[in-house]
Amino acid sequence: MTDTPEKKAHIIVVSNEKGGTGKSTIAMHLAVKLMQEGFSVATIDLDGRQGSLSKYIENRKSFCEQKKIALPIPLHYRFEPESNAYLIPGEREKIGFQIYELSRQVDAVIIDTPGTKNYLFEEAHKYADTVITPITDSLIDLNVIADIDFATGKVAAPGHYANYIWEAKKFLAAQGKPYLNWIVAGNKVSSTRSRNKAQVFEYLEKLSKLYGYRFCEGLKDRVIYRELFLEGLTVLDMQHPDLRMRMSLSHLAAKIEIKNLAEFICPE
Repeated sequence: MTDTPEKKAHIIVVSNEKGGTGKSTIAMHLAVKLMQEGFSVATIDLDGRQGSLSKYIENRKSFCEQKKIALPIPLHYRFEPESNAYLIPGEREKIGFQIYELSRQVDAVIIDTPGTKNYLFEEAHKYADTVITPITDSLIDLNVIADIDFATGKVAAPGHYANYIWEAKKFLAAQGKPYLNWIVAGNKVSSTRSRNKAQVFEYLEKLSKLYGYRFCEGLKDRVIYRELFLEGLTVLDMQHPDLRMRMSLSHLAAKIEIKNLAEFICPE
């Protein structure tokens, strides 16, 4: 009998060293999009104390039970950081073992990280095939990517997060994985035009060539995303046969945003 090759899931890490950029919303919508297309998906919440993604999935399970309908739900795990992890033998390796085990069971593993760098954040990036970094249309948020002199428009140095991704790329290359698909998404931005948004996007386009990421537009700052969170739903669920929720122009626009983002992240 010949050995069958181990299944290797695509590992997607949604991360930024800043909270409030919409990481959990992207993670959940991407998970649902992939499941609707027939892929098996697992999700991991490393922001265990805040637990936005975990709460999203709990809300989804409760909604399905109350309405007695079957919506796709990912296999989900939640981790909370140990304050003394560096002193506990094997503590750092727990997340790596979980990712490895899940990668043998599903097609994609989506990892939602905390807004601050800790050992869980670091370990997740060691297994990443794709890193998605949501950034809002704030000039202050650009600091994680680059130190910019806004008076002259010149880039003084890489930001702390860009430096971290560079180190992650070097680590992965040393492990025989030469390419990390790093995507920066302009996220939670206003749907109206503004000089500030245009300036931020211009910088992100320019920095993409300097730091080796692909830039795209993410999800707009829409009330619908916050409303659907309470029931564990996504815009993609609204036309489910058992729901048939009325869709406004805003809902349709949000659905297109998600479709475009998913296709940019996973073109095949």
